[in-house]
Amino acid sequence: MDYTPVIGHWESIEDVPAATPLSDQISKDLKKMGFKFVGSTIIYAFMQATGMVNDHISECFVYKEMEESLRFTKL
Repeated sequence: MDYTPVIGHWESIEDVPAATPLSDQISKDLKKMGFKFVGSTIIYAFMQATGMVNDHISECFVYKEMEESLRFTKL
């Protein structure tokens, strides 16, 4: 991810996914290492909470601020 948040370009809250292929892979890798209770949805929520992904919808004021200050990487 190059230390740059992945910005979701979502039009509405219904468009925001509960999981992604990346969260699926991280979940599988953690389970192989013996971690428990690390499903893809939990991992994606962790990614959102820690700033790895930014899922503000395009009409949100935060989205517009992020658009001005960060380079975007499409999800």
